[in-house]
Amino acid sequence: MSAPAACPFPGAAIDLFDEAFVANPWGPLAELREQAPVMQDPLTGYWLISRHNDIRQVLMQPDVFRPDNALTAVTEICPAALRILASVGFHLPATLANNGYDHHPQIRSLVAKFFTPARISRFTPAIAELARTAARKAGDQLAAQGQVDLVDCVTKDFPALVLMEVLGLSDIDIAVLKVRSAASLELFWGNPDAERQLELARYAAQFYSWLGTRIRQADPAGDDLFGVLAAGRHADGRPLDPAEAVGIGYFLLVAGQETTSQLLATLLRRLIGSPEWWEQVGQADEPLARAAAVKFIEEVLRLEPPVVTWRRVVAQETTLDGHCLPAGAEVLLMLAGSGTDAQVFDHPDDFAPGRPNVRRHLAFGIGRHFCLGATLARVEAQEFVRALARELPPLQLLEPAPPMLGLLSFRAPRRLLVAADTDISAV
Repeated sequence: MSAPAACPFPGAAIDLFDEAFVANPWGPLAELREQAPVMQDPLTGYWLISRHNDIRQVLMQPDVFRPDNALTAVTEICPAALRILASVGFHLPATLANNGYDHHPQIRSLVAKFFTPARISRFTPAIAELARTAARKAGDQLAAQGQVDLVDCVTKDFPALVLMEVLGLSDIDIAVLKVRSAASLELFWGNPDAERQLELARYAAQFYSWLGTRIRQADPAGDDLFGVLAAGRHADGRPLDPAEAVGIGYFLLVAGQETTSQLLATLLRRLIGSPEWWEQVGQADEPLARAAAVKFIEEVLRLEPPVVTWRRVVAQETTLDGHCLPAGAEVLLMLAGSGTDAQVFDHPDDFAPGRPNVRRHLAFGIGRHFCLGATLARVEAQEFVRALARELPPLQLLEPAPPMLGLLSFRAPRRLLVAADTDISAV
């Protein structure tokens, strides 16, 4: 067995937070796959795993590659920010994404019922109506101002509104939820300095404290998320620990809508840049429009997944792709590059909606921790892009290279400033 390569580029390293890398990571990711598919990053210490089949192997061996570090802060949190979190008893025990223990299936089953295909099908008409409302909102702003930021106007809030419907939650201030959830992502997956950490920790602490209050006040007989968490029990009959209940809610209310917001922004950027697909997705023929949307969405998921990396810890010394990984090594799965692996996808750099094996992408993971909300995210995306393409005129991006969210595990446009494409609209 050989030791993993130290770095594929002599004398260099990959800065995973660098703006240039975030804007266009595909070249470096391709070099990683080709030159050093198992490599220790000298900046973070993570072992970067970049080939599709290796990533799949890691995800399918949860006892060897444990999820214990999935929610651990990437950047060490300063003492002052830790004190803010400690003041509310902030603690995220092993529940969902970070749970490699035997009780994971039981905890997952408590909330999986909110995301079954049957339940999502029941809520699809409401999701479609929310999408039409979002499209009208964007259209009104476009007509009034001549341009609109689609992220701020619609992709930011739409998934949160949908999630509240599906989880049966009401009396939720969406604007406050979004501020707190975005702060949580940055605090745990970003690279904030100490001053910024203080601000983020305050929002995270407020979010955590609010969740605890809502769960304590919930009716255990209720069928909404808070009621389910208040009544939740382990397989042996023990009630959920309060920190477990809050941890589940914290993860669901962040991941359940932030990643979909990121997906929608990425989808719109691609769709606006592909006028022929904008036309197909927005056509009047319902079955053809839906089929076009499905093809388009899956291809974007392959090329630009909103979750670009995920972490694991090696439980025991093991071999991956001929390399020895020591026990305790922290692994970073380069999900973004896995979709352009030529060993799996023909002509992987081509944007080709409808390719036959597109669902082999790993945008939602695979195995025991496959994304609970995958079905919901797909339905949201389909209804959303169809509504916008149907209601709005052809658009042009006023910023072809918009500012990007560049957290360790999350990537998406922060802004999509658009105007009507008069050349196309006039045809």
